Amino acid sequence: MKLTVNVLLVRVVLSAYCADLQAPKKAKRRAGGGEGSSNVFSMFEQSQIQEYKEAFTIIDQNRDGIISKDDLRDVLASMGQLNVKNEELEAMIKEASGPINFTVFLTMFGEKLKGADPEDVILAAFKVLDPEGTGTIKKSFLEELLSTQCDRFSPEEIKNLWTAFPPDVAGNVDYKNICYVITHGEEKEE
Repeated sequence: MKLTVNVLLVRVVLSAYCADLQAPKKAKRRAGGGEGSSNVFSMFEQSQIQEYKEAFTIIDQNRDGIISKDDLRDVLASMGQLNVKNEELEAMIKEASGPINFTVFLTMFGEKLKGADPEDVILAAFKVLDPEGTGTIKKSFLEELLSTQCDRFSPEEIKNLWTAFPPDVAGNVDYKNICYVITHGEEKEE
């Protein structure tokens, strides 16, 4: 279960970051200024919101607009994760302060991405994909995961990813650098 959940997290984070690279500078500044706003939708670009909406729709298996424990169990089962413990599902649901509708779901991701230690969360998701602890992942492995698992990357999204984070000459992707850039921004950009 941990692998597929982490692949989904890596996919959503990378997708949102690559979509942000495509956004005009004015829109980036406006979205960045929304941190103090009470409107969670102002934290994200429209394309990012659409990505989260697609993820929400995949998870909301019974299409009632609320993610429940049964929805989580069903979506995990559809990804091959059977026999998930009730305690694990309850812990996931308890991360929200109440019923998880789309606005709450978006807020939860906003808090994860803009929260106190988002780099640790993203880094932990990547580390599951790096059992040797090298700090890198093979480009071919990451590309295969992102294009075949969960909500799949399109060829254009894969191209944008490698443009933003080119692998080294040996085909290794430095995921620690990816986490840093996503959570802190590029040093060049102010």
